[in-house]
Amino acid sequence: MNGRYTNFLLTGESGVGKTTIIMEVLGELNVRAGGFFTQEIKSGKTQKGFQLVTLDGQQAVLASLTKKSTYKVGKFAVDIDVMTQLAVPALVQALGASDLIVIDEIGKMECFSKEFRDIVTRCLDSDTPVLGTIQNFASPFINTITNRPDVVMITIDTANRDDMPVNLQVLMEEILKGKKAAGGRKSRDKRR
Repeated sequence: MNGRYTNFLLTGESGVGKTTIIMEVLGELNVRAGGFFTQEIKSGKTQKGFQLVTLDGQQAVLASLTKKSTYKVGKFAVDIDVMTQLAVPALVQALGASDLIVIDEIGKMECFSKEFRDIVTRCLDSDTPVLGTIQNFASPFINTITNRPDVVMITIDTANRDDMPVNLQVLMEEILKGKKAAGGRKSRDKRR
C-alpha cells in the first residue's frame, strides 16, 4: 500500500461489527492508543441510547431517549457537551501522546460539535495513524473526509467482518513499524 495512506475508516450498516473489529485490533496491538469508542446502551433488545467511552476509561451518555436537547438524531437527544468535554480532549491527548488515534465514530451525533469536527481534521492531518469508523451519510464534512487522499474507506459486511480484525492488525503493525523506523531515521539524522 502507498505510504501516504495513514487513516483507515470502517463503514457499513449499523450493528455489523465495526466497533468490535477495532476493539479486537487494539487488543492485539502493543501500542499507545488514544481516543474513544461510541457504544450502544441497551435494555434487553431495546436500544436506549449511546455512551461515549475514552480509551483511558472515562465515560458519559452521549445520547438517550430521555435527555433534553435541541440536537436530535432520530428518537435520540444528543448531549454535545459530551463531545466537547470528553471526546475532544481525548483526541487532543492522543495527538500528543499516542502511536494510534481511535475515533469511533464520525457520525451525525458526533458531528453536531464543531470542536469535534475540527479535532478530527487535525487528527487526520497529523503523522499519527487514525483507525476509526464513519457513518455513510452525505454532508459537506463527511464528504471532505471520504474524499481525502490519505483516507482508506473499508466497508464492513457479514462476508468480510470475521477476517477483518486480523487483516487490520497486520496492516496497522506494518504502518506503525514504518512510522517508528522513519522516526528513528529522523532522530539519527538530527544528530549529524
